[in-house]
Amino acid sequence: MEVVFTKYQGLGNDFILIDNRHAPQPLLTSQQAIALCDRHFGVGGDGVIFALAGGNGSDYTMRIFNSDGSEPEMCGNGIRCLAKFLATLENRSLETSHTYRIHTGAGLIQPELLPDGQVRVDMGPPRLLAEEIPTTLAPAQEKVINRAIAAVGQNWAATCVSMGNPHCVVFVADVDALDLAQIGPHFEHHQAFPQRTNTEFIQVISPNYIKMRVWERGAGITLACGTGACAAVVAGVLTNQTDRTCTVELPGGCLEITWAEDRVYMTGPAVAVFHGAMHLAL
Repeated sequence: MEVVFTKYQGLGNDFILIDNRHAPQPLLTSQQAIALCDRHFGVGGDGVIFALAGGNGSDYTMRIFNSDGSEPEMCGNGIRCLAKFLATLENRSLETSHTYRIHTGAGLIQPELLPDGQVRVDMGPPRLLAEEIPTTLAPAQEKVINRAIAAVGQNWAATCVSMGNPHCVVFVADVDALDLAQIGPHFEHHQAFPQRTNTEFIQVISPNYIKMRVWERGAGITLACGTGACAAVVAGVLTNQTDRTCTVELPGGCLEITWAEDRVYMTGPAVAVFHGAMHLAL
């Protein structure tokens, strides 16, 4: 089976994009996606994104498999890459503003192509109640702000946010001092998160500038996480540590995040890396 794809990256968070508009389901199985994401024997990527036909008021549908074969609700860096990919499929100028309505597992998300090459995404409202995350760190109808969580032999203060997918945000004095590969799995698979969780470790530099490292559910350490950056700023506001508009510095670069009233907006790059084809076993 030959798979034709385009590789994209958003701040180093890299994805394999597949034109799936003429089939109702992803062309690949989760196991084939794992093979495609393998950085030694495949193309290499943090996930495989499928552009499917839209419906129910959307222009297109987004499906994604992580590099471990799991399927998250959506991906912030990935949806910026998808918007650029769709514009290319439509032969649309990348220097003209255009907004897509994309159906995802987290609901309708609207990325806007900007003339400067950036993509601004209306990520919708953050969900803050424990049952919406979901997590057992607080009663179902309460917010999870600075709740104690024990992991890796110590207690941490966790603030939890759902951007359509679960996030556990932890503020620390020095993000670079963390052994993320050792700590991350303990949070992802913690019993307090029945659907596992993404975990963001945040160092506040100033109220409008933070540094972030992330352990992503299903992908491990990545260079950036768009939904995680959104969750981090929401958590910063909830804990009175950041402004509502904030630059988030990730290992792969910076995202601009604004929590405006009831909606979160994310602005950042998406870059095509290369086109190709790969043969996969059926």
